[in-house]
Amino acid sequence: MQVSTFRRVTAGTAVAVAAFAGIGAVTASPAYAATSKVSVVHGIPDTPVDVYVNGKKTLDNFQPGDVAGPLDLEQGRYDLALTKPGQPVGSAILTVDDAQVPGGANISLAAHLDAGGKPTITPFVNDTAKVGAGKARLIVRHTAAAPAVDVRAGGTPVFEDLTNPKEAKADVDAGSVSADVVLAGTSTVAIGPAKVNLAEGTATIVYAIGSAEGKSLKLVSQTIKGLHSAPSGVPSGDGGLADTGPQSWWYVLAGAGVLLLLGGGARVATVRAGRR
Repeated sequence: MQVSTFRRVTAGTAVAVAAFAGIGAVTASPAYAATSKVSVVHGIPDTPVDVYVNGKKTLDNFQPGDVAGPLDLEQGRYDLALTKPGQPVGSAILTVDDAQVPGGANISLAAHLDAGGKPTITPFVNDTAKVGAGKARLIVRHTAAAPAVDVRAGGTPVFEDLTNPKEAKADVDAGSVSADVVLAGTSTVAIGPAKVNLAEGTATIVYAIGSAEGKSLKLVSQTIKGLHSAPSGVPSGDGGLADTGPQSWWYVLAGAGVLLLLGGGARVATVRAGRR
């Protein structure tokens, strides 16, 4: 893969949460507007969590670095709380109240640290547009407690001055690339290098997670398949570098509607009294 094939495209949708209300209308036909494909990325270091939905525990001991999903979820509004394993919902470390899941989108929800090191949740709309023959899509997301970074391929910057929680993306030649993350404008390596396999007709999403101060920076990847120019199925996602773990818990979460974060505001350490 030639470095020259990259073109830098930054996106502000990761932080424009209010925009999710209209996703279904622009990404799906009415026949499919009631559900979205949703995946979860756990990027908060040293913090396994239990997940509560409307006051009910639906996931035990979800580990940092894990990627789960995707799941087809019906649109609706929900409350979510993350607690330390075994702790009650009243001691939540992160909550989202009355969050709206739209219909007709492909979404990744990243639980991560903001630039200042505080836990937060950021929804990202995944670009599932078809790619050309011989091409793959590379998406890089800065979800680490770290300053601005450059992402390099073969030692050459391809995405520059990326800040938390922004993303950059490009359609590139399919193949393998050695990538690393350096402090913006320098050659100081923060993460990597790591070999990234960009398969034809896929989108590979690479997340920088962890904390620079805590020396826990690393990469986690997610792959979305089925983006060949000739349709080959409904796009979905699966884990890449991360271990997705057992799949059975998704069926529990489906009944409770766990992936609830779109359009909701995240709060740290307090939970409102009310509907559970």
